[in-house]
Amino acid sequence: MHFTHSLLVAALFLASSIMQAQAKAVFAHFIVGNAYGFNTTTYTQEMTLAAAAGIDGFAMNIAGDPWTEDQLDAAYAAAAGLNFKLFISFDHAANDGAFGGSFTAANITAYINRYKSSPAQYLYGANAQPVASTFEGPAHAADWVSVQQATSCFFIPDWTSVKGAGNVGSLLANVNGVLSWDVWPNGPTGISTMVDAAWKSLLKPNQVYMMGVSPWFYTNLPAYSKNWLYRGDDLWYDRWQQVLEVQPDIVEILTWNDYGESHYIGPLHTENFPTGAEVYAADNPHDAWRELLPYYIAAYKNGNSSSIPVTEEKIIWAHKPNPASSGSADGTVGNQPGLPNVATYPPGQVNLDAINLDVIVQEPSQVTVQIGDNAPSVWQANVAGPNHFLVYWNGQTGPVKYTVSRNGQTVLSTTGATITSDCANGRVNWNAVVGSSS
Repeated sequence: MHFTHSLLVAALFLASSIMQAQAKAVFAHFIVGNAYGFNTTTYTQEMTLAAAAGIDGFAMNIAGDPWTEDQLDAAYAAAAGLNFKLFISFDHAANDGAFGGSFTAANITAYINRYKSSPAQYLYGANAQPVASTFEGPAHAADWVSVQQATSCFFIPDWTSVKGAGNVGSLLANVNGVLSWDVWPNGPTGISTMVDAAWKSLLKPNQVYMMGVSPWFYTNLPAYSKNWLYRGDDLWYDRWQQVLEVQPDIVEILTWNDYGESHYIGPLHTENFPTGAEVYAADNPHDAWRELLPYYIAAYKNGNSSSIPVTEEKIIWAHKPNPASSGSADGTVGNQPGLPNVATYPPGQVNLDAINLDVIVQEPSQVTVQIGDNAPSVWQANVAGPNHFLVYWNGQTGPVKYTVSRNGQTVLSTTGATITSDCANGRVNWNAVVGSSS
């Protein structure tokens, strides 16, 4: 009798574990190369901030920096004490020349096996396999077959560069899922879910889709020959609405700390900026974007956009600091140059002179936006919870005042960042400055 009861308990525990492993999850892409000098305390601080926003874990991007192993040790130790989950993302594109020549099956296997037994390791599937991913590297597909055999990993690569290729189906034959980094719009129009649908159509029923979500993109790093942007207006809002539509198995936020490409949502660590990023990122925190995540993530995990209780009303804004015509574009173009069948645009056609405004309210409210001493514009927040607006500047500059009112009474008011034609060093900063009333 006792033996039968024990079997039943074990079966229920196993079933529960499998259900938890299969539950929807949200990760943020963390660049280990931008974490030099971090220790367990630093990681605990970063992970606590992420968890408070509803993020389940970090995808730890490694590319062969000499501090990689020390950083992974510290990160896994911190995460284990927080019930925060991690998996390694091997960055083939950034440094395929690391580890004495390239990422090889042997050194990838060693990394996965080193951490797969950690309580912080993210496991997926009925067999609770350790998740591993990549940034690019489709040329290493054959290596990953042997890695899977040696580690029993649940392999979800990002091979976005081969989208549309004739052999993409065969490349995906031996993977457990796929991650798409195709998360930024092409040109001045907003992003759609066509790419997500295309990737999902290639997957078998037992393969998972990890959907990328990002708030912005601007890079100007001469040392890396990078100088372009993608449309970021409406992107944070639009992409999370698309998550509700697509209902992916996992979401990966791109990124927590890629300062060079301006899509960071974690705290600034200027000591770890790549050379050149200090020009446009040092005074542009993005922390306030995380304040929307508890609502977006809860809606995703609930499977619908039903109302989530609002405990604190907030105003959240994001926009570049300068009008597009107020200074030099410094050679920046819209869309990555040099790609086949992809046109480039003047950056001002892609990165709009507009405020991305999100207002979280407890009930329908009126929202007023005033730029400088100009006449205010009035908007209607129609639902309890987050409401999104794109407020065009129309040539106006100055500090921006935001007010939320109901029944003729002001319930929340704050002054945000200043829109100015006084460009630092005469150059337009295409990065977003993000803030909130909190």
